[in-house]
Amino acid sequence: MPTSKQLLTSVQVARFVAQGFLRLDGVVPQEINERAIAALTEGLPEVAYGTPLGGAFAPDTFIDALLALPVVAGAVESLVGPGPTVDHHAVHVREPHEGQAQPLHGDAIIDVRPDAFDIQLMYYPHEVTAEMGGTLSVPGSHLRRINETDVGRVQNLRGQTRLTCPAGTVVLVHHGIWHSGRRNDTAGRRYMYKLRLNPTVPQVRLWDVCDLHDPAVAAELNTYFPWFEQATARLEIYNRVLLWRALTGDDSFDVEYWVTRVSNRPTLRSPA
Repeated sequence: MPTSKQLLTSVQVARFVAQGFLRLDGVVPQEINERAIAALTEGLPEVAYGTPLGGAFAPDTFIDALLALPVVAGAVESLVGPGPTVDHHAVHVREPHEGQAQPLHGDAIIDVRPDAFDIQLMYYPHEVTAEMGGTLSVPGSHLRRINETDVGRVQNLRGQTRLTCPAGTVVLVHHGIWHSGRRNDTAGRRYMYKLRLNPTVPQVRLWDVCDLHDPAVAAELNTYFPWFEQATARLEIYNRVLLWRALTGDDSFDVEYWVTRVSNRPTLRSPA
């Protein structure tokens, strides 16, 4: 197994910027999954806000082993950089036949930074089937700001995804994505471990930028999702371009001139 970090590509980061999440299916070995289920059953100690990730978890824990996996370490560094700090972590459990689900919501909506973001690492140590109530999320919703459960009355949105995945899957999500934990209709518990990370360095070109100018990057950033209305979709594209400019340090990048046309301020130009 590779031992060096596997940084994301520009296309993958562009996909994260457009969709608000990145899936790494089945990347965690079964030995770590088994250790994780045992630990999650017992519960985890708290970690103080702002603790450097490198010293937050003991070397003999499943969390340390999870974060040391090259594919996970590389994805985390590509999005929040080296040396992030822990915001918080938690064990999320959906009980058997619990008969209810979370309302659709967004986390930390007071956080409206346009040029930075936190990630939430969601780890599923066992297979998640549709009947187990996998996490529901709305692709592309992370830059549409809402106040916590403002959308909680919404039961379904076109294009939403309800996670089903193999054991050992990690999903990295932007802190603003709309999501909810669905009800568990099986006889077994469903576990998910969540870890929110804060960057400590500018989030500029942290990934493998060899393919930065690949046309597939602009194609990812121009992705439309079924819940968009034609006109309001422009707002999502606009905000993606702003974030991509911040992440790349390239203030000339655009998609269909959405940002270029509205940033045209002739009165600010010096007289010829």
